[in-house]
Amino acid sequence: MEITRAYREAGVSDEVYSFGEKIIGLLKERFEGIDRVAEYNQCKVLNAMRKNKVDVACFAASTGYGYNDLGRDKIEKVYADAFHTEAALVRPQIVCGTHALTVALSANLLPGDELLSVSGKPYDTLEEVIGIRPSKCSLREYGVSYRQVDLLPDGTFDFDGIAAAMGEKTKVIAVQRSKGYQTRPTLSVSQIAEMISFVKKIRPDVLVMVDNCYGEFVEEYEPSDFGADMTVGSLIKNPGGGLAPIGGYIVGTKECVDRCAYRLSAPGLGQEVGASLGVMTSFYQGFFLAPTVVAGALKGAIFAANLYEKLGFRVVPSGAAERYDIIQAVELGSEEKMVAFCKGIQEAAPVDSYVTPIPWDMPGYDSKVIMAAGAFVQGSSIELSADGPVREPYAVYFQGGLTWYHAKLGILLSLQKLYERGLVVLPED
Repeated sequence: MEITRAYREAGVSDEVYSFGEKIIGLLKERFEGIDRVAEYNQCKVLNAMRKNKVDVACFAASTGYGYNDLGRDKIEKVYADAFHTEAALVRPQIVCGTHALTVALSANLLPGDELLSVSGKPYDTLEEVIGIRPSKCSLREYGVSYRQVDLLPDGTFDFDGIAAAMGEKTKVIAVQRSKGYQTRPTLSVSQIAEMISFVKKIRPDVLVMVDNCYGEFVEEYEPSDFGADMTVGSLIKNPGGGLAPIGGYIVGTKECVDRCAYRLSAPGLGQEVGASLGVMTSFYQGFFLAPTVVAGALKGAIFAANLYEKLGFRVVPSGAAERYDIIQAVELGSEEKMVAFCKGIQEAAPVDSYVTPIPWDMPGYDSKVIMAAGAFVQGSSIELSADGPVREPYAVYFQGGLTWYHAKLGILLSLQKLYERGLVVLPED
């Protein structure tokens, strides 16, 4: 089989393909390590499904109020067991990760309380939720104050700063595991565990909420294994396995999750209502596949890091760094290179491959954003995509790939577009 012919037909030149193969040849041991973690997490998810006796009745759709929805109630038990928490809220009515975080925060913060971010500036779309940028119905508008402690220059927690910032009004401490649109290191589960232990010794009553987006199943453990009161994420990222068409999750203590359920629906109703509308099969099957899908995305991220690092670009994490999420940042240095990179990712998509990505004013962001994504589920970040705000340092954030081979093709096409325009020079060795 002449595999290079298939790549030529996809638009990848022999020169770019050969360069990619040299990089991949150096990554065998890293890839084997990823597969071992995926195997562990596959067992963890499967055991949670077996324990809760998932059966075909769980896939039946419910409508209206959704009373006695067996599949909905059982998927929440599966998530709670897989994440080792008291309770879980897993709903199609949670429309995205930002919504899940908003529900978690607004349910557990009351007027006069303070939200303290200990990982610095939050993701752009949370700025209006918190009220950093004024918005209707923000936490600030409801009397919740906000403070933040930036990470140290090396990307670790500033424990002295956290201790000094915690006051009587501090009710929820928020930590963002992934980097968002920043070029800081992603926080590992062990780092988050150390932070949780630190703040609980000072204030046992304070709640710790972890934005877990892009981090699920990357490591063997989750923040919920180390005392996070709430761990929050989106189903169109890692845990949905590329199959969940919508949804979000909140896992944690029963008290916190109960309050989240009341906020999502209504006081007194909570988790008793909320029709599944026929999405349960995709929720279960996506969660079952998630560990192996995440493994493919991780391989793609490591490949991209090593490939672009070899070409002289700054990448975060570095090619040799341990991985704690599926996102790979590449600082390209110009808008022209960002557009070329994203064009390659778009052309590799199974959906909308003919579309040309251009920077635009995206809701929730304070600068133009360019996005490349041809996904089966709109906005699904576990599917192959790349995006970034068009501002210094002109970093593009690559993530996803339902299979390693798709991620590989997308990365090679991103390089192909840069190569064709004379924006990169391939090494001769």
